[in-house]
Amino acid sequence: MSEPGAPPTEEQAAAERSRYELSQLVATSRALASERDIGKLLALILESCRQVTGADAGSVYVMEDDEATPPQKRLRFMLSQNDSIKIDFKEFTLAVDEKSIVGQSVLSGQPINIADLARLQDQTTGTIGLAAQAAPARRTPTLRHNRSFDDKTGYRARSMLTVPMLSAMGEVIGVVQLINKKRDPRRALAPAEIEAEVIPFDQRAEELALAWVAQAGVSLENALLYDEIRKLFDGFVDAAVIAIESRDPTTSGHSRRVATLSVELAKKIDAIPDGSFADVRFTETQLQQIEYAGVLHDFGKVGVREKVLVKAKKLYEEDRQLVKLRFSYIKKALEVEHAERKLRVALELSKSDLPARFGEIDAELGRRMDEVDEAWAFVNRVNEPTVLDQGGFERLVEIAGLVYLSPSGELHPYLESDEVAALQVRRGSLTEIERVEIERHVVNTYKFLSTIPWGRRYADVPRIAAAHHEYLNGTGYPHHLGAGEIPIESRIMTIADIFDALTASDRPYKKAVPIDRALSILESEVKAGKCDAQLFRVFVDGEVYKKVI
Repeated sequence: MSEPGAPPTEEQAAAERSRYELSQLVATSRALASERDIGKLLALILESCRQVTGADAGSVYVMEDDEATPPQKRLRFMLSQNDSIKIDFKEFTLAVDEKSIVGQSVLSGQPINIADLARLQDQTTGTIGLAAQAAPARRTPTLRHNRSFDDKTGYRARSMLTVPMLSAMGEVIGVVQLINKKRDPRRALAPAEIEAEVIPFDQRAEELALAWVAQAGVSLENALLYDEIRKLFDGFVDAAVIAIESRDPTTSGHSRRVATLSVELAKKIDAIPDGSFADVRFTETQLQQIEYAGVLHDFGKVGVREKVLVKAKKLYEEDRQLVKLRFSYIKKALEVEHAERKLRVALELSKSDLPARFGEIDAELGRRMDEVDEAWAFVNRVNEPTVLDQGGFERLVEIAGLVYLSPSGELHPYLESDEVAALQVRRGSLTEIERVEIERHVVNTYKFLSTIPWGRRYADVPRIAAAHHEYLNGTGYPHHLGAGEIPIESRIMTIADIFDALTASDRPYKKAVPIDRALSILESEVKAGKCDAQLFRVFVDGEVYKKVI
């Protein structure tokens, strides 16, 4: 044992170094296991490798397929770190071949350890395998070092250790390249110090790099698979939205805009440090959950009849055409009746009396034809999805009370009872039965989304999406929830949904309203107790609405 205050012995220093390396390995293992963001994961892999090996700089490459047919493997330069100079790098790709050191490492599946890159001008000094193995290491093909970066920055790469990252199946999925092992890992290097302070990567450094990269390879593979699954699921979500909106092209983009507004409003709320939202925080996962719920909030519309979904007028067009043909028949019937009356009069009266009598009959026909035209014009007018005046109800009843003689000799009303019921809708274009069917889309949304195995991270997506039509005063649908029962995410989405529905491009059943008018309508909904006043204030003050305009 050394004396107190004495420098540590070589054995003590080695033991301390081993403890440090072990602690770093454990800490890195935990971090790698929990990180799913590929960019952060690569940064963590490179940083930890550099720390344990004493490397001043380093880079990470990831394997990917290019767009050729069939796809060819390429290496993408993803990340660079350097303790001594500031790096301003850009991503690029290079071929997997023997023209580069990283390419040769991929092809061999083994690390390449180069003691001095300057010697590559004269001879091949790189070795594959551990640098200090007893048996002579197999020499690589001719190695070339691209010195353009060195020439541009004045930073000279001397020693280099290139280690491939392998998947669980033993396939190369990336490469870690470490540059300039320092005598003192704590120091940054000036260009003039590189010659004296940079040493080759020894056997211990290579062993540590291999251990770190072995873990990193599995973690990177998991992250890449996770990213593929996420992209696959996002593709499914986008396809679902396309399917929904293809049934009603006039609402194209609505779901995505609602999601965008909802996420933006949630971010604004998350940033509020005090007040009633001081304790409200949204993680990246929760924001993603809001986005999924927003994009899929109308998913249940796939279960609504298309004719109801896109109904623009109070009468379906085929029903309006039927009424139009009926009124045309009534007018033709009046003309036939007019001609028959004139024929009877001609047979009964003298020639001198005919002009006066024919004038009376013609005037009667004109009056009755005008009545039919006026009735048809009124039907067309009230067929629009506007607010029906009180007097309109009585006028519809009057028209429905008029009768005509059908070809079968039976009397029929000008308007059938179901037509009158549709035309008497006070606001909008939907009858009560159709409105209930439309409102069922929220129930369908919950039912459909609940069949998807969201996992623990996104388990609330169905519940959030299914409550976006609930109001704080309990007048919403489908369950008439009270304020305390509606998730804040759903209350956020309600504001986003109403705003976009008001400001979206013209639809057959409504015109788009200006932003100021839309905000005014939203404010009236707040005053009516339907929408959250505080969320609305953040929506306005934070200019969240500008995210989609």
